[in-house]
Amino acid sequence: MIDALGPQEWTAIWLTLRVALVATVASLPVAICIAYVLARKSFPGRLLLNGLVHLPLVLPPVVTGYLLLVLFGQQGPIGSILYDIFGITFAFRWTGAALAAAIMAFPLMVRAIRLGFEGVDPGLEDAAATLGASRWRIWWTVTLPLVIPGILAGAILGFAKALGEFGATITFVAAIPGQTQTISTAIYGLLQVPGGEPAVLGLAVVSVILAMGALLVSEWLARRMSNRLSGK
Repeated sequence: MIDALGPQEWTAIWLTLRVALVATVASLPVAICIAYVLARKSFPGRLLLNGLVHLPLVLPPVVTGYLLLVLFGQQGPIGSILYDIFGITFAFRWTGAALAAAIMAFPLMVRAIRLGFEGVDPGLEDAAATLGASRWRIWWTVTLPLVIPGILAGAILGFAKALGEFGATITFVAAIPGQTQTISTAIYGLLQVPGGEPAVLGLAVVSVILAMGALLVSEWLARRMSNRLSGK
């Protein structure tokens, strides 16, 4: 099955891994901050922020891709500024595929990390504060170590989601072979070509292997961190 994959399909596989990795690494710090705010803070507009974060989960992916094209295209309000000042273009580039994947994976990352924050006993942080620890020291020595399993789970889930992103990606950056064609868009293209079934099957097998591998790594890391924190 995998033998049916040609150079173009392998390029799509490596590009997918690159896109998923960049999307995960770039959005993880923002996801941690948003998850902390949603888990610990109460402020006007909190429900609106929560709704905006989870909007990509309920919007059709094609709509998300279209909105990205409108906002980040060279003529869009954000895209034109990025292009004129920094020379950065997202539309129809692999970086745009990473942006689309990050947007679609972001809600899953925030949700997992938020559950991690909500699972931390505030009494532990209060105890550290009564012993004279500063807010930043409490964060680095108490809160963050306890939330790491949630952060790892969110990162791996986001990575797995980014691996399979299709609708927003094909709308925002199309499926240009060697440039923006990921596994999902490559499968879609091959399904339109007579005789493309063997390559489709090979890409499907690779997708399953990558997704299962990401989930197993997530479970292994989460258990290892839980055992470490519990002293086992």
